[in-house]
Amino acid sequence: MEPRRRRVPAMAPEERRAALIAATIPLLHEHGPEVSTRQIAHAAGVAEGTIFGVFESKSQLVVCSMIKALDPQPTLDALAAIDRAAPLHERVTAAADLVHGRFTEHAHLMHAARRLILLGEQDPDSKARMIASREALEAAVTDVFAPDEAHLRVPPHKAARLLLLFCGANTFGPYGDPESFSGADLASLLLDGIHLRESGTEQPTC
Repeated sequence: MEPRRRRVPAMAPEERRAALIAATIPLLHEHGPEVSTRQIAHAAGVAEGTIFGVFESKSQLVVCSMIKALDPQPTLDALAAIDRAAPLHERVTAAADLVHGRFTEHAHLMHAARRLILLGEQDPDSKARMIASREALEAAVTDVFAPDEAHLRVPPHKAARLLLLFCGANTFGPYGDPESFSGADLASLLLDGIHLRESGTEQPTC
């Protein structure tokens, strides 16, 4: 027998929206955007009709929940906390692990968000927020490279894009292997390359 739904006290509209989003996010991880309003209502302890008292549609609730779930701020804060006085290889290793961890944790939601938000034209505000999140992540990774700009063959923003590109391809691409990913290996690939140097050749100092 299905357990009785726990009723919650009356809330202001913004509080109700926040509570419904909080209840929806775990369901998105489990069921994807196909989650039903019945499942959401049960998880939130409300009647299905309550959802439509604060959201125009299930799609609007799903989109708002995706944006909340994909909020980059925790990753941005972690990238900002990387010691800029540490060696470049160490900083890039930490950044790669953080970015790849974010991508793998939210891979299915990112795929759904691309389809529903970034490739759609019905919700320009949400699309703009998703694009702003991408730009903020790129800027945060760029800042990790910036202290060693004089020692790089490419500008820091291009180095950041290479790191993001590899992490994205390893998560979403057909040749990716997320389980064996190593931030240290990616840092070595970006900073040292894969070509063995002849004996006596000067090694990179970064």
